[in-house]
Amino acid sequence: MRLFIVASALLVSCWLLPAPATAQEGVHRCIGPDGTPLFTDQPCAALKATPVQAAPKSTTAPAPNTPPSAPPPILCASTVAELRQSVTDAFATRDPNRLAGLMLWEGAGRNAVVADIRTLSALMKRPLLDFGEQNAADQAAADPDAAPAEHPAAPPEHQLVVHTAADDGSGVPRETRFDIVRRSGCLWLRSAG
Repeated sequence: MRLFIVASALLVSCWLLPAPATAQEGVHRCIGPDGTPLFTDQPCAALKATPVQAAPKSTTAPAPNTPPSAPPPILCASTVAELRQSVTDAFATRDPNRLAGLMLWEGAGRNAVVADIRTLSALMKRPLLDFGEQNAADQAAADPDAAPAEHPAAPPEHQLVVHTAADDGSGVPRETRFDIVRRSGCLWLRSAG
């Protein structure tokens, strides 16, 4: 008799296991007419509510340290406007690594790279005010005594001038210049020295 009771209890418990799963299928997620979330067994339309679809499960993990609203980075800027937008996005997220990803590091020594990365980190701490741009020909005409380009094989097409708020309380904007060079079909920033 005892074996029969144990077997019956086991059979009944196995029969009940799928019950919670089927009960969950009948739950409707809605937003009521007043904006409150509703979970009900009735269709949303019967309550004059708007159905809410569950978000699809993503199979990829979000990138670390990237806010969910951040636009995807432009990996290869083909125009100066795209490059400026990428710099703006880097400032918006306060991400010096994103700005460093726009830099052309070719030919720079270790000490120069370390110094540039420190400069980029400090730059990201100040609010971006605006941009300026200067063609290489205009720059040469404005300063005919300037030294020749450090990288003569890839002369800059333009300079991107970044104006940020001063961190010394003077109210005078700080200016940081980057050469814009084209390499492999993309536009890159290079420290203007």
